[in-house]
Amino acid sequence: MNNILGIVAEYNPFHNGHFHHLIQSKKITNSDYSIVVMSGNFTQRGDVSIVDKWTKAQMAIENGIDLVLELPTLYTLSSAENFASGAIKILDSLGIVDYISFGSECNNISILDDIANVLAYEPSEYKTLLSHELARGVSFPKARERALMMYLNDVRRFANILSTPNNILGVEYLKSLKRQKSNIQPITIKREGSGYNDGAIPVDSRFASGSSIRNICQSAFDISLLQKFMPEPSYNLLEDSIKNGNVVKSISDFDKIILYSLRKMSTDEISNLPDVSEGLEFAIKSAANKCNSISELLSIINTKRYTQTRLQRILLYAILGITKKDMEISKKITPYIRVLGFNEKGKYLLSEITKANPKLNIITSVKKFIDSNNNKNLDLMLSKDIWATNVYTLGYEYGSFANLDFTHKLIIANGSGFKWQ
Repeated sequence: MNNILGIVAEYNPFHNGHFHHLIQSKKITNSDYSIVVMSGNFTQRGDVSIVDKWTKAQMAIENGIDLVLELPTLYTLSSAENFASGAIKILDSLGIVDYISFGSECNNISILDDIANVLAYEPSEYKTLLSHELARGVSFPKARERALMMYLNDVRRFANILSTPNNILGVEYLKSLKRQKSNIQPITIKREGSGYNDGAIPVDSRFASGSSIRNICQSAFDISLLQKFMPEPSYNLLEDSIKNGNVVKSISDFDKIILYSLRKMSTDEISNLPDVSEGLEFAIKSAANKCNSISELLSIINTKRYTQTRLQRILLYAILGITKKDMEISKKITPYIRVLGFNEKGKYLLSEITKANPKLNIITSVKKFIDSNNNKNLDLMLSKDIWATNVYTLGYEYGSFANLDFTHKLIIANGSGFKWQ
């Protein structure tokens, strides 16, 4: 078999930058096959996906991805470390992936690998520096960046590397590969276009960030200007979703659900949400009792100790019923392989995966898996995915249906086009 490329992505939505990354990665690795591990209906930064996971899977397949697997919600809504660890667990467990390619701002695998070596093995001197920085009361990402700068002692080489999101995730992928002793070879491709948080639409480029595309969807009646920044299949699917009212534009669409959940919870229950510590539960409870929106709540509880991304994930934990125990379980197990869609080459990949690892838990039917599975931890993980979909569709303008994980068909592309199966 020729080389097989693995990618971890959110595709929120699939745009020209993603297409560029796929084409360049396949070219550099000489890969004829591609597998993506993709976040579902929510994202790592504590936000919603603008379209559902099946629509994102169809976007990916129509643009050249062969097999789309879902990254379970417990990994998706997690720190960069656990997000990357879960994705690498899945890719490595397949037993057939040769390369992983990720985008980065620095486009330097050597620099990222030097940082990953420190984080993977955590020498005592680095841990002491990190503890010292955390004691200053800054957020963990900032404390880690400062500790690394002091430990590596080369400001010119490493300055600002961990201040951009794709570099951070790249380091975490490399760290996970090391810790899991994976044979998958990493490469990085320079991220094209505006930064992740840049909400402006560029004038003289065909590359726009996912944030800027989502901003247009939130504010504009006419999204036709996005045709310049998205492959035609992606644009058409996004346009159809908007026309059908099947988009969720922001976490603010869940304002009342989140506030209801927090007001109903005790401070003890809030303290049991992942990432809640140092009395944050009292601040959250107090703010929830007097705020009328998520943006207002975040403005009250936002501190230098907690990034907005971390706080938004906490709010989503509340409505998705995710606890600290759930998150700890996710760190200790090998997840299932949840198939969302594939083309003819992807169908072949599934057969090769089964040959390489016959005991792998591959899900093509949720009901059949639940009926036959005896692993309580995998049941728990899957239940969070099911509930995440049920909550997500409440953000639709209309047509909100529950239990889509049981009823939605796999997305399958054959030689004559797409079909639901």
